[in-house]
Amino acid sequence: MTPAEQSRRSAEICRLAPVIPVLVIDDLAHARPLAEALVEGGLPVLEVTLRTPVALDVIREMAAVEGGVVGAGTLLTPADVQAAVAAGAKFGVSPGATDRLLDACEAAALPLLPGAATATEVMALLERGYTTMKFFPAESSGGAPAVKAIGAPIPQVSFCPTGGVSLANAGDYLGLSNVHCVGGSWVAPKALMQKSDWKAITELAREAAALPRASVR
Repeated sequence: MTPAEQSRRSAEICRLAPVIPVLVIDDLAHARPLAEALVEGGLPVLEVTLRTPVALDVIREMAAVEGGVVGAGTLLTPADVQAAVAAGAKFGVSPGATDRLLDACEAAALPLLPGAATATEVMALLERGYTTMKFFPAESSGGAPAVKAIGAPIPQVSFCPTGGVSLANAGDYLGLSNVHCVGGSWVAPKALMQKSDWKAITELAREAAALPRASVR
């Protein structure tokens, strides 16, 4: 899969909902009911971060939930890419981008949201053929004003800002013409997962799914 093809597919995935839940899951038993709650609430795209021992098993469980599009976050190495694909991930997300990681995703035909936070990083990915990226860490890298500023000289690139994004500031990003969606963890708080309060999570998902967004190219 070429970078251009990856970016087209990543853009299609990002357009499915205004928010991609960023999920850090420690208990495998939470995987299926959490995915079902989020999908029911209108957030079908789910990013499972590879930060816990059960993350790959969580991807396997969530991949079986009807209507869900499950991806693997925190991809750092080619081995991560191979493991994510084997677990059933339909897309990948990385905090940054290296040639080895990009090569691995292209070889595996895994659509990737590569991370970038500066104009130079964005230009390097654009030069390779990527036009859909993760802007990370969003808030500490300048927030929505930084995303807007990068869009002025590089309008052909669109982003999924992640990192410090919440219900309170998501609208600042979603109102930009170069933002497809945002990534955030607020829709699946650990306290609600620990209580198995899936109805409350569905309501948080509905609230997030209703967020308005600008019409992205």
